[in-house]
Amino acid sequence: MARDIFGRNQRNARDDDDQIRVTDRRRIQMDDNEDRNVTVDPPSLKPSYVEELEARTKAAEQKVQEVNSRFEQLRRQLQRETDETRQRLNKAADERAHRAKADFIAALLPVLDNLDRANEAAASGASISDVAEGVRRTASSFETALTAAGVEPIESVGQPFDPELHEAVETAAVEPEDEGRVLAEHSRGYKMGDRLLRPARVKVGRYSENANGAVD
Repeated sequence: MARDIFGRNQRNARDDDDQIRVTDRRRIQMDDNEDRNVTVDPPSLKPSYVEELEARTKAAEQKVQEVNSRFEQLRRQLQRETDETRQRLNKAADERAHRAKADFIAALLPVLDNLDRANEAAASGASISDVAEGVRRTASSFETALTAAGVEPIESVGQPFDPELHEAVETAAVEPEDEGRVLAEHSRGYKMGDRLLRPARVKVGRYSENANGAVD
């Protein structure tokens, strides 16, 4: 009985050895390729707070770029509006200057009319008094035009000599109390606001025995 069992075991062992073992090498190769294609990120060696600081820095840099872009856009817009405003102001100033010039010329036209009448009166043999009256009217019209334009005459006679307003072309001997006072006016001076158009040419009193003659 024992011999029969032993024989059966030996036959079973030989049968197991005779079986063909099949290995699926395609599966093995595919598994190897999958293992090689898998990318594994290396572990981060930075502390978490460093990564957080870097993220904040990048966010801040992005914000700065956005602010700079917005600032440049506003700067260009402001420059464009400034240029447009300057052009409008220059145009308005030119128009005002043109109107002021036209108004001044229009105010001078009556002066020309009076001069024409004075010439006609003199040519027709009018009396001296009539010609003189025409000249006076012409002078009055001209002064009116100057006043309308903002031009003011400079008062000189009897005033202390002022080198900012007067030009001394002559001196005359005077008493001490009239030293440096304007005695006469050779030509009237004019100003417009704070601007001196021309100084008055005047005679000035000087307390000196040798004070006479013209001053260069």
